[in-house]
Amino acid sequence: MITDWHTLNREPSLPALYVRAATRRKITGTTLPDTGLHCWVNVDPKRLAAYRTVCGFADDGLLPPTYPHILAFALQMQLLTAKEFPFPLLGLIHLSNRIRVLRPMGGVNRVRVSVQVQNLQPHAKGATFDLLTTLDDQLGTLWEAQSMMLCRGVKLDGEPVEEVLAPTLEMMEVTRWNAPADIGRQYAKVSGDYNPIHLSAVSAKLFGFPTAIAHGLWNKARTLAALADHLPTANIEIAVQFRKPVRLPSEVTLLASAAGSSGDFRLVGAGDLEHMVGHWRPVA
Repeated sequence: MITDWHTLNREPSLPALYVRAATRRKITGTTLPDTGLHCWVNVDPKRLAAYRTVCGFADDGLLPPTYPHILAFALQMQLLTAKEFPFPLLGLIHLSNRIRVLRPMGGVNRVRVSVQVQNLQPHAKGATFDLLTTLDDQLGTLWEAQSMMLCRGVKLDGEPVEEVLAPTLEMMEVTRWNAPADIGRQYAKVSGDYNPIHLSAVSAKLFGFPTAIAHGLWNKARTLAALADHLPTANIEIAVQFRKPVRLPSEVTLLASAAGSSGDFRLVGAGDLEHMVGHWRPVA
């Protein structure tokens, strides 16, 4: 598929996009648009500092490896609420996320964000697609990500094929932390992601959840902050699959293999309930 790229002069307005998302509740087709969006974005030091606080990252002079998701969020919203996009944004489920940090992200003040969607595939519960995001600076590609999203109720021809991450290395407990009842609201303030399933038990019940659940990308960010001493700062790919949601409030435990160029990790709750599994590897 050839992408039809459009360049925006400024970041989209999130309030307007949330209004658009709230009014789009039906599946309108089974074909992904070939549109991609570019936009130059500035790094706001105050927002970055607030993000570090909420997610547990130390201020080491580098952008946290998950922070580019924050820089890209408005552009992703613009793409996923466009008329040509066939699925309602509210109700999409984030199944997995893979990021690649290609160069150390120090001294990053302004980047070009690019977003597009590809790879529509049948799934046992509907259909999945990949949301692709790239950050470039003046020297070229700095960071890239692939998020697999599920839309329930879509019917496509073909047999579902599901990749399952299976840790193989020996792991031991690294740390544990409490995910407080208000962490969804705290993360929403720094990320812009005000999905109702994360904000309160009342709003989450409207979408079939008994209580609010933590953002998947907060779980990943909090995990990578805790593994900072384990991970290289560049030439690294970090992949996760989200399993059972982290209901708020709750305590979770992080298990990981030893520090090195490759490793595995798991985030588990009470009774060894598996919330997230993942690994880090050198970029191939």
